[in-house]
Amino acid sequence: MAKEKTHINLVFIGHVDHGKSTTVGRLMFDSGNISEQQMRKLKEKAQELGKAGFEFAYVMDNLKEEQERGVTIDLAHKKFETDKYYFTIIDAPGHKDFIKNMITGASQADAAVLVVAANDGVNAQTREHAYLSKVLGVQQMIVAVNKMDIKGVEYAEAKYTAVKDEVTKLLASVGFKTDDIPFIPIASLPGDNVFKKTDKMAWWTGDTLLETIDKLNPPEKPTGLPLRCPIQDVYNITGIGVVPVGRIETGILKVNDKVIAVPGREGKGVPGECKSIEMHHEQMTSAEPGDNVGLSIRGFGKKDIARGDVMGHADKPPTVATEFTAQIVVLNHPSVVTVGYTPVFHIHTAQVACRIEAIEKKLNPATGEVLEENPDFIKNGDAAIVKIKPVQALVIEKKSDIPQMANFAIRDSGATVAAGMCIDLVAKKLE
Repeated sequence: MAKEKTHINLVFIGHVDHGKSTTVGRLMFDSGNISEQQMRKLKEKAQELGKAGFEFAYVMDNLKEEQERGVTIDLAHKKFETDKYYFTIIDAPGHKDFIKNMITGASQADAAVLVVAANDGVNAQTREHAYLSKVLGVQQMIVAVNKMDIKGVEYAEAKYTAVKDEVTKLLASVGFKTDDIPFIPIASLPGDNVFKKTDKMAWWTGDTLLETIDKLNPPEKPTGLPLRCPIQDVYNITGIGVVPVGRIETGILKVNDKVIAVPGREGKGVPGECKSIEMHHEQMTSAEPGDNVGLSIRGFGKKDIARGDVMGHADKPPTVATEFTAQIVVLNHPSVVTVGYTPVFHIHTAQVACRIEAIEKKLNPATGEVLEENPDFIKNGDAAIVKIKPVQALVIEKKSDIPQMANFAIRDSGATVAAGMCIDLVAKKLE
């Protein structure tokens, strides 16, 4: 059974037209994780829709079936195995309004594959995704330079090298150690260098995308930390009852454990008992960090819990912060950020409006040194220490206590304005 292999969550990121879904589809198909018959159906569907050649993209996009099965819609999850690992592939859609899913996606990912088209190179979305991956703690990155087959590129090494240099600069500027990042030239549609080696790039002596993925380091699982499982969705399933779905970030959950979901509808937490754990349609006796699970919990009513609540053990409940101090970086604000600004914070699966109460320090974003105490405002490119007050109950943890629950992105009218992490907080007592 798959549980024997180490599990890795892999997110595919990059600009919308650079071929992420096609790359994932090609990988799944060539590795035998999708049958010829399923592929034929997708091909027919692609032709029907007048999109011949898009069949690989549909592997991730067959949402109709996903909706009927009640799997997460906004981030497509797929199971994928290599000789060494067992992956959940998260395809984070590239459109601007999908950045928030990219945020929940990256914060769930152990590693990322950044797909960049050889004929287009780095653009605004590539930048944003690269930066967010760093801020949200994606530890390992692979870069796939795609569309090497396209007219004007024709598998030329010089085109690959130019894009590689451009992306290396970008990744270095956001703080990745670029010596550790493998680059691979691929062409997903014909399948060059994705699963099998191609003969069309004689100059390339490195690995295929699959071989590179198989060389990722397994994530260290924070099993020693308290249990934290942010709830992504809540389903009401006939005969079973209320089924919260989420990913275990830290700790271990076992069947029969006494749990609590916080803040819950009243903000006091909802106690319960874990009756069953299901992952990829199989029953488990326990779940650990990285596992995407569906849970049956005795004591949880349909109205008690919602997306954004966090489940923990009853004796070590998740922290509800009445206010918190954070280190943030302003990425993309049309003017300036001042005290009183109240945008939406995306923290794990929660989306809560929070007010900036004070800007305590302006920092040098590259080194973290203090440039100014109590500045009047901060703008694009600035890093700062700010005091923040959530408008409603919110679970967040300190970076020093549970780093997996400390990161967030700040969004306003459809754009990611800033990103950051919680460094201190004032906890609310649960009654």
